[in-house]
Amino acid sequence: MKKLIIAEKPSVAKNIADATASSRRNGYFEGQNYIITWAFGHLLQLYDARDYDPEMRSWKIEKFPYIPEKFLYKIKSDGKNKDKPDSGVVQQMDIIKSLMERSDVEGIISATDDDREGQIIADEIINYISPQKPVERILLNEWTAEEVNRGLQNLKPNEEMKSLQDAGFGRQIADWLIGINLTSVATLKYRNQKNIRLLNVGRVLMPTLKIIYDRDKEIADFKVTKYYKLKGIFQTEDKKKFDSIYYIKAGEKFDNPEELKEIQEKIKDKNGEVVSKKITNKKEYPPYLFNLSGLQGYITSKYKGWTSDRVLKTAQQLYEKKFITYPRTASVVLDESLKEKTANVLNIHKKSCPYEEMIQFKSTKRIFDSKKVESHSAIIPTYMQPGSLNESERIVYEAVKNRFLAQFMPIAVAEDTVLHIKMQNTDIPGEFVAKGKVQLEAGWKLIEGIDAKETILPAVKKEDVLPLIKSEINEVERKPPKSHTEKTLLKVMETCGKKYEEKEEEQMMMAILSGFSIGTPATRAETIKKLKDAGYIKAKGKSLSCTDLGKMLVETFPARELFDLEYTGRLEKTLSDIERKKFTKDDFLAMIEQFVIESVDKIKNDKVFGGPVTLEPLHTEPAGICPECGAPVVETARAFGCSGWKKGCKFAIWKDDRFITSLGKKVSYEMVKILLEHGKVGFRGCVSKRGNKFSAYFYYEKDEKTGRYNWRLEFIDTNPPQA
Repeated sequence: MKKLIIAEKPSVAKNIADATASSRRNGYFEGQNYIITWAFGHLLQLYDARDYDPEMRSWKIEKFPYIPEKFLYKIKSDGKNKDKPDSGVVQQMDIIKSLMERSDVEGIISATDDDREGQIIADEIINYISPQKPVERILLNEWTAEEVNRGLQNLKPNEEMKSLQDAGFGRQIADWLIGINLTSVATLKYRNQKNIRLLNVGRVLMPTLKIIYDRDKEIADFKVTKYYKLKGIFQTEDKKKFDSIYYIKAGEKFDNPEELKEIQEKIKDKNGEVVSKKITNKKEYPPYLFNLSGLQGYITSKYKGWTSDRVLKTAQQLYEKKFITYPRTASVVLDESLKEKTANVLNIHKKSCPYEEMIQFKSTKRIFDSKKVESHSAIIPTYMQPGSLNESERIVYEAVKNRFLAQFMPIAVAEDTVLHIKMQNTDIPGEFVAKGKVQLEAGWKLIEGIDAKETILPAVKKEDVLPLIKSEINEVERKPPKSHTEKTLLKVMETCGKKYEEKEEEQMMMAILSGFSIGTPATRAETIKKLKDAGYIKAKGKSLSCTDLGKMLVETFPARELFDLEYTGRLEKTLSDIERKKFTKDDFLAMIEQFVIESVDKIKNDKVFGGPVTLEPLHTEPAGICPECGAPVVETARAFGCSGWKKGCKFAIWKDDRFITSLGKKVSYEMVKILLEHGKVGFRGCVSKRGNKFSAYFYYEKDEKTGRYNWRLEFIDTNPPQA
């Protein structure tokens, strides 16, 4: 008896066949114990709306929202004629079906990629054919012969992948619901306006567009301002000169040049005394191993003409050729179980490195940390060394290999020197500061080809008196932020807009692994490409910016939640929570269906899109402090909510609060700010259900039994009506 293995692509099937000594047949490989066949990515797709209802063949706005009772699958349509199935897919599906039904096939092994999308590629086929045979799962990070054979000895029942399957199907159906309904209704509503033929509306497209729009707006709104610095040039006893900058407290930027002119006059022809000299040796660690976003950002910023989509496709080719591990990963460290294997891989690759003697295996948390790995470890080379690569493959492979080797090189060390110089015989409040840097040990920078930028100070010591031979006031113009590039955009998508300082890299990694992001590592490159294809953004060199159509969408499209990064991040996190069995697919889809119904209604009744901007911009400053946990309360498209919601705080005041709107009032930034500051907010001219007007103080108080917040009124009028 044999088992049928279903691979995601022919190239992966060939790798499995090589490992199992199987020979080629028509549409499959066969060996003593296994038959290996393949898909070409998704062989099936969700029904189109017209497949459920022939009347949906022609778009009519009154037919939307359209939500099928049950979601069905069909063979993938032909690329040129959507009414016909793809003939190549039909042929391969027939081969797979015949193999599943062979009497000598006792079970099926799903060997697609170990992620959300890979899981459902095989599950779609198995559910469609329904072979009534046990299904197992092989989970691998690379397709080398050793790993394939190890994986075949450690199969899992496919039922154990149910949560990953639910997340995959949930994502697929959610994107169908949003895409079909909102794209159709928006196109019907707005076509022929401003040359619009088709509006592509998507769950991940819109917030990504908003990120680029926000940066464009920052640049457009930037007001050019100037500041001034005072540079002092000192000379040592042996006539060596060096530069320094004047500081007051921790600041060296001055808005008023006249202030510096006064200081300049006071220090003319004076001496400075070195009041302190601090020398520190600073360790410079190598950047973390690559995840997909990091690899895409590195390549697109370093090499001309590269896009993140091209990086992903090239990395996928290297993966399928068994030269690197799984590329669609969010992790930047390795699982601790890989230490022995990693040491073996290192020994192979360091032999071709000119710094072989400097490379030593080490086990540190910066390299191995299972707590910071979700599904797949960071991208590293396998033990297989490529004989020949094309230029694109060489660039990506060398980047992965060098970043891997850099982890095991010596840590780079720089000597930082800081001199503080106080001017003698003056009453000026500040001092001059000179900074120097010398690279003592290049370490890992040798492999990554990073040239050290050194500033060498002359040999001076504390209490040395140095003449100031020259001072000058330099005018500096503040520069606007730079347009997003694919590198910076991917980083913002990865962290859902939250910025992290260098010292917060631990928090950043955990945030990425939590799933709170825009899209996944596998889909972000495709999203950027779709934005270009839809005509929402344009590229000039490496810079990305919105087109007029993109701006119009962000500013006036009625389904505002789609542009809310926090809302989108929550949806993506919910999919991750489904994988972790913390949320159900049914609840997620119910939430999506409600969103679609509300959004379609907003689009149908919209009178704003394409006209002057009337939507109020969101306030960037917090409205106040959360009474529940003390974190800032911030404004989103739908609510004023606690920024500590990721830690479990549920405090929120919804903008469409039914009680407030029923009284003829609205929840505004100013109203929430007063409420949070004083515990109450006054409203005049409220209208009761009976049509009577009244004034009252509104309190937003927590019911300790239910844990929910409710409104309590304290009437100001002497004869309050029944509200």
